[in-house]
Amino acid sequence: MLTQALLVDDSRSVLNFLKRHIEAEGLVEATTFLDPVEALTCARERMFDLVLVDYEMPHMDGISFIRVFRSLPGCADIPIAMITSRQTDDIKMEALQAGATDFLPKAPQSVEMTVRLRNLIQLGAAVRKLSDRAAHLASEVAAATRKLGEREEEIILRLALAVEYRDNDTGEHTLRVARYSRIIAEQLGLPARLCRDIYLAAPLHDVGKVAIPDNILLKPGRLTAEEMAVIRTHAAIGERILADSSCELIQLGAQIAAGHHERWDGAGYPNGLSADSIPVAARVVAVADVFDALTSRRPYKEPMPLDVARDYLVENKGRQFDPACVEAFLSRWDEVVEIAGPQALPFQRIEASLAPMTERAAESRRAGDNPAAPVPAA
Repeated sequence: MLTQALLVDDSRSVLNFLKRHIEAEGLVEATTFLDPVEALTCARERMFDLVLVDYEMPHMDGISFIRVFRSLPGCADIPIAMITSRQTDDIKMEALQAGATDFLPKAPQSVEMTVRLRNLIQLGAAVRKLSDRAAHLASEVAAATRKLGEREEEIILRLALAVEYRDNDTGEHTLRVARYSRIIAEQLGLPARLCRDIYLAAPLHDVGKVAIPDNILLKPGRLTAEEMAVIRTHAAIGERILADSSCELIQLGAQIAAGHHERWDGAGYPNGLSADSIPVAARVVAVADVFDALTSRRPYKEPMPLDVARDYLVENKGRQFDPACVEAFLSRWDEVVEIAGPQALPFQRIEASLAPMTERAAESRRAGDNPAAPVPAA
């Protein structure tokens, strides 16, 4: 690829000479301008590898041109030579402070000009190669980071589904809780990244149930007080399973696992936290999880009507639930109904953000054995 040079001089004869001189070896393609303002307009639309600009021009001198050019995106490192016969120390210092790389004498047949011009052409080509290489590396890093993120998301989803298979006959509870949680987080005005992370980490809320004995976890009838005490250990166990991870999503999952059974009034478990001392992600998931548990069919109960479950949330905001989370959830009630009802998005068609990994998990689920029967929610 030819080195692209921008030549700016109010003398047409000088421009023609510079163009012939700089293109003589076939390594450079020069674009010329008599008007520095027009040259800057062009520079805003295309990239150049080298700039030669006269010092004395109408409308804008060379130093002012250099200042404006340096402020353009991607133009901080492009070699710029100022052409002038007035190479006083003051002018040189001002030009260097503005961003000039070198100076060229205006004498047409100067050997110095030929040598410096050759060096500038080589420098411009080298800077472009470095810039292209940096852009390529940045693209590779972005792709690798994206792939790592996708793998983190898949691991989280698969871990959540493994827990769900012990506690339910489908993955739909896990996915509904994730979608409800995102609605709440968005309506609370949380940062977009945190909304996404809560959506992805919410399925880990019951990961601690992997440590609950089957005779308790799979019991179809009402639990005794002793059995309920065992069930309640899943919150602390879930936190221990996910604690100390270097993955931010897993760290958030640990907060959710530990805190989604805490209550706004401090009467929850395992730590008796209250109000804002409960992590916001856990407060969000608490509303989503309880609502889905109330409106889902279990062996020991029929699903609660949506309006009744809604009333339950309203009655218990400020006691069991963060009032702001309840209001956020109910403010998008039409979406809640869509997710909860028969027309809710099926397991195989979760949102595009998780589609690739969910489709793989769905294939695994369809090919595997029948999961365990559903059990009561803790």
